[in-house]
Amino acid sequence: MIERRQLLRAALGAAGLTALGLHGARVHAQQVELLRILYGFPAGSAGDIVARRVGEKMVGSEFVRGNAIVENKPGAGGRIALSLLKQAAPDGTTLALSPFSCTSIYPHVYQRLDYDPVKDLTPVGTAALIFHGLAVGPVVPESVKDVRGFLAWAKANPQLANCGSPAAGSTPHFIGALLGLMNDVPLNHVPYRGSVPGVADVVGGQIAAMVTPSGDFIANHRAGRLRVLATSGTRRSPFLPEVPTFAEQGFAPLTVEEWFGFYAPAGTPAALVARANAAIVAALKDPAVVDALAVVGLIVHPSTPQEMAASQAAEHERWGPLVKRIGFTGDS
Repeated sequence: MIERRQLLRAALGAAGLTALGLHGARVHAQQVELLRILYGFPAGSAGDIVARRVGEKMVGSEFVRGNAIVENKPGAGGRIALSLLKQAAPDGTTLALSPFSCTSIYPHVYQRLDYDPVKDLTPVGTAALIFHGLAVGPVVPESVKDVRGFLAWAKANPQLANCGSPAAGSTPHFIGALLGLMNDVPLNHVPYRGSVPGVADVVGGQIAAMVTPSGDFIANHRAGRLRVLATSGTRRSPFLPEVPTFAEQGFAPLTVEEWFGFYAPAGTPAALVARANAAIVAALKDPAVVDALAVVGLIVHPSTPQEMAASQAAEHERWGPLVKRIGFTGDS
């Protein structure tokens, strides 16, 4: 009887070890060996920092076992990255990071997109919040200290009143367009392939002003090479507390808080999306990630896939009439 009990215990123990082994194998099989994160703007920009810092911290999670690499696909206002994501296998090996302009605003701008933001992309979770900023460089006299002063100068100097943005059809483009339109001041739009080259041209005096994520201005603002006149948040940026918001200066319609969010290809299994979201949320809790994002003016802003999808839809509704008022299309 004792021998039979010992044999039974041994068998149960072996079964338990086998079950644990199978569970471990399942977890291992569900992990991605190499994660590609596509980003549609140049390296060194604020969103690129999000992709790289979050990607690094995802390694070793239940979602990513091996490594995570960021592939910059600049051009077409971020559309290239999302077009490539659409073509990727829905197996968790490829994600894309994008500002909401590419999925909420572009459907109002382009008659034909290479991707359908709802049918071809799966929201995974937001990562960071950005406030856009209006900055001027040496072309604009130092006596100009605020938005109304800039508008007065632009009206008096139309041949110099150029305003850059990181991409045609982007949120910063439309903030600048609305600023001019609502105040009857023609601002000549200058589109760039990302923030970095535009900021360089503001500092170098090639263009007068630029609207772009305010974090991309911080270093030059602090060094006195350009001046941030306003930011677009509902409250002042914690990284530029001395700069008043557009709303504080009487331009409340320009209040915009844009997020960067991760997307997976359509058809990605819900379990994979959930694991990717968990890895992103965990990464955003890491103090090193919080600090890295703060350097470029980004506020950590995690969400569920469902919250991200709802926000995407709400922004799509908000921007439809604004884009129509501006009159810009992808063929403009």
